Amino acid sequence: MPKRVGMLHTSFVFIQVETMINDLFGEILPGVEILHFVDSQVLAAVQESGHVTTEATRRMTYLAQAAEAAGVDAIFSACSSLGPAIDVAALFVDCPVVKIDQAMARAAAQKAERIGVLATVPTTLGPTADLIRRQATKLSRSVEVTPHLCEGAFQALMAGKKERHDQMVVEGALTLAPKVQIIALAQASMTRLAPRLAQETGLEVLSSPRMGIEHLGRVLAGQAV
Repeated sequence: MPKRVGMLHTSFVFIQVETMINDLFGEILPGVEILHFVDSQVLAAVQESGHVTTEATRRMTYLAQAAEAAGVDAIFSACSSLGPAIDVAALFVDCPVVKIDQAMARAAAQKAERIGVLATVPTTLGPTADLIRRQATKLSRSVEVTPHLCEGAFQALMAGKKERHDQMVVEGALTLAPKVQIIALAQASMTRLAPRLAQETGLEVLSSPRMGIEHLGRVLAGQAV
């Protein structure tokens, strides 16, 4: 019987705009059945408040519980902004919960001391930077995390203006590059730009989807927790 994964979304970007995550699942975990669970308003509420609220945490917990009730073998959270809420939600389900940026954060902490975090959504900067710092602590490493927001880029992407979004992200990476040794992309929606950003900046650029899905595969196989 094929494994089933419940993917949690806070927007329709990976369902209607970017197909990259589904494509990666097809490549890395071709036998896995994906069930999508979406709360399309929670990210906007978090952006408006500027932080992950109790209400947002409650909503993500409900979403995780809905996925578990559907009989999934694991839950995969596709939203980095809601990372703190997912940590809480994981306490209320019995199946494994994997965050998309978990493996990337660990890799960044392993590879460099001065780490840049590039984001297009302001509420992603804090959770991603904190996750990298926590991973560094687990590895007994000292890191300096420098965040940079590409203001307006996510709105451009959601409006269908991909070229504008891409240019804003490139400009952000070039601004960040002189200060850091490696760049971590805070959102999966930026992933397709990783090769271009690496070429433009001359730095290694980490993105979360492939690493996250590979880690999920190890969890499903019982090789990781």
